[in-house]
Amino acid sequence: MAVPEKIKQEVHQLRQQIEHHNRLYHTQDSPEITDADFDGLLLRLEGLEQEYDLVEPNSPTQRVGAQPQSQFVQVRHALPMLSLGKVFSGEDLEDFEARVLKRLANATVTGESESDISAQPEQLLEYSCEPKIDGVAVSLLYRDGVLERAATRGDGVTGEDITHNVRTIRSIPLSIEGKDVPALLEVRGEIFLSKPGFKLLNARAEKEGGKIFVNPRNTAAGAIRQLDPKKAAKIPLQMFCYSIGVVEGGSMPAKLSEIFSSLERWGLPVNADRSAETGIANCLKYCTDLLQKRDSLDYEIDGAVIKVNALAMQQLLGKNAKSPRWAMAYKFPAEEKSTKVLDVEFQVGRTGTITPVARLEPVFVGGVTVRNTTLHNMDEIERLGLRIGDTVIVRRAGDVIPKIVRVIKPEQNKQPIQIELPESCPACGSPIEKDGEVLYRCSAVIICPAQRKESIKHFASRSAMDIEGLGARVAQDLPRLGFVSNIAGIYRLHERRDDLLELDKMGETRVDNLLAAIEASRSQPLPRLLFALGIPEIGSESAEWLSRRFHSLTGLKEATEDELLAIDGIGPVIASTVVDYFGVEQNQNLVDELIALGINPIDDTPEPSADHPANGLTFVVTGRLESMSRSEAQSRIKTLGGKATGSVTKKTHYLVAGADAGSKLEKANRLSIHVIDEEEFIAFMEQGLVPAAPETGPPGE
Repeated sequence: MAVPEKIKQEVHQLRQQIEHHNRLYHTQDSPEITDADFDGLLLRLEGLEQEYDLVEPNSPTQRVGAQPQSQFVQVRHALPMLSLGKVFSGEDLEDFEARVLKRLANATVTGESESDISAQPEQLLEYSCEPKIDGVAVSLLYRDGVLERAATRGDGVTGEDITHNVRTIRSIPLSIEGKDVPALLEVRGEIFLSKPGFKLLNARAEKEGGKIFVNPRNTAAGAIRQLDPKKAAKIPLQMFCYSIGVVEGGSMPAKLSEIFSSLERWGLPVNADRSAETGIANCLKYCTDLLQKRDSLDYEIDGAVIKVNALAMQQLLGKNAKSPRWAMAYKFPAEEKSTKVLDVEFQVGRTGTITPVARLEPVFVGGVTVRNTTLHNMDEIERLGLRIGDTVIVRRAGDVIPKIVRVIKPEQNKQPIQIELPESCPACGSPIEKDGEVLYRCSAVIICPAQRKESIKHFASRSAMDIEGLGARVAQDLPRLGFVSNIAGIYRLHERRDDLLELDKMGETRVDNLLAAIEASRSQPLPRLLFALGIPEIGSESAEWLSRRFHSLTGLKEATEDELLAIDGIGPVIASTVVDYFGVEQNQNLVDELIALGINPIDDTPEPSADHPANGLTFVVTGRLESMSRSEAQSRIKTLGGKATGSVTKKTHYLVAGADAGSKLEKANRLSIHVIDEEEFIAFMEQGLVPAAPETGPPGE
C-alpha cells in the first residue's frame, strides 16, 4: 500500500517534535508542553507508524521496543577509553601543571610542537573543568547522524554493546542534526542516575514491596547491563557527554570547551556546570566552588575533572599505559553525614572472632545508603564513648567501608544504652574467650553455625576457590540443613542434587550451575586452596610462598616450624600459626578428607630465575593494569625471583602503578620509592630493561 505523502511528512514532523521536546525536558530542563501533550504526540506517532508500517529503529517510539538480549556482544574501542589519574590537593594539581608545562616546553625545544601550541613554563594554560560524575562511562557512535552503537568502557580496550538499553534513555538523541555533524562521530560520556530519580525509584520499590536500591551508581550500572531493555527503561537514567573519540568527516573545533558547544548544538547532553579556566589556581577555585555546592546538585559527584583545553596540546602531551597526560581527576575529601545508632549487634566471623556491628538510621553518604558499619572491637567502642541512641558522624570515601568517626552532642541522648559484650557466643551459646589484647572469640569450632557458614563462604569466594553460586545464603543453608558439616562436604553435594532442588530459590539451572562450579574448582592451584582453608594469618601472598616450598597439602601438613621459618617472608607468627593449625585433630581430618576427595593440587612451579635483574627485589603492584591483572603481574615478579608485597615500605624497590593508583602511590612518592608504569614494568620483566633504580638498595635504606 502506497503511503500518502502528507502522512510521511506528518510522521517526520512528529519525530522531530518529539525529539525536540525530549531534549528540552531531559537535557535543558525547560519543557514547553505538558506531559499530557507530549504523550499525545507520541500516541499519534505510534498510531501512524503501525497503520502505515512506518516503524524505524531510530523512531522515538522504539526506545523500549527491542527484544531481550541473550548475551552482550564485545566491542573493541577504536581509541582506548583510558581512566584518569587522581590528585587530592591543590599542591598535587600544581605538580600536574608543572609536568604538563615541562613536557610542552621540551616538545618545543625538540621541535615536536607547532608554534601556535608551544608553551613556556611561565605561561598560563587554559583548562576545561567539569564535575566528575559518579556514573558509568560509555561510548556512543553516530554514523551520518544516526545512533549506531553504544558500548560500555569495559577494560578500556574492549567493552560491551549496550545499544538496546541506551535507546531507552530519553536524554540521549537517537539522531543528531546540523550541517557540521561529522559523518562518523564517537561521543563519550557518563551515564548516571540523578538523586531525584534514585529517590523516586526507592519510593516506588517500597510502595510495591520491591527491592530497595543501594546507591545511584550501582543502580545505573545494573540498568545499562540489563538483557531486557524494558527493565532498563524503568530506570530514569541520564547522560552527560565529556569528550569525543573517533571523528571522520567535517572539521572539529580546536578546544574541548568549543566541542562541548558543538555537542550541545547538535542536541547531545552536556553539563552546564562546566567551565573554561586559565591557570591551575583558577582550576583549584573551580574545584573549591564545586565542592561547596556538591550537596545542592541533582547528581552525585566525587570530584572535578581538569583537562588541557587545546586539542593540539592534548595530542602533543599524549598518554601513558593507563591515563592521558593532559587530564587529571581532582578527588574531593571523604564525605561525612550524621545519623543515629539504633542498636549494636555482635557477629561471629570465620575464625570465631566476635565483632560488634552498629545498626544505623539509614543515611546516604559517599554515594551509598549506609545502614550498618563495623565497630571492630570493644576498645573502639570505648574510644568513641559510644552508646546506643547516640548521634554519630559516619565517613565514607569512594569504595571504602563506612566508619563511625565520632559521637556528636552525646548529651542529647536522653536514653543512652551501654554497649556490653555478650557472655556467650550469639550464634551457638558457647563460652567466649579473650584472644590477645582486644579480640574475643567463640570457643567452639565444630558446632558453631556462624563459623561454619563463614568458612564455607570464604572457601567459595572469588579470591579462594571461586565457586560461583555459593554465596552467603547458600553457605548458611547447607550446614543448617545438614548438607555439609565442613568445607570438604562441598565436594559431595553432587550426591544431594535432588535435595538441593528443594532449597528456596534453587531451580534446576541454578543447582546445575553450582555443581558445575564446584567441579571446576577442583582445578584451582594450591595457593588458592591454602588461602581457602582459612588458616589464620595466611593470606594469598603467604599461601604462594608455602605452596612453592612444600608443593602439596601433604607436604605442608608435615612441615616443621624450622622449615617454615626458613622461607623468605614467613616469620615466627605465621610459622607458629601453621604448625598449630595442623596440630588440631579436626583440621588434620579435614585435610585428609579433602585429599581423599581428590582436592590436592600439586605446585610444580619452576624455581625462580637467579640471573634476572628482578631477582631479590621487592615490588608493590597497585591500581588497575591494562594488559594483565595484578595477580598476574605479581606472579611474573615471583617467577623471576622478585618479591611481590602488598604494602609500600622503605624496603620496597619499585611501585608498579596502574590506573586509579591511590594511597600506595602517595606513600611511594613520600618515601622516594621508584615508581614505574605498566610499559616500564613489562619491559623490565620481559626484556630485563632495568628502570633507573637505586644501586645499593631501595631508597630509605
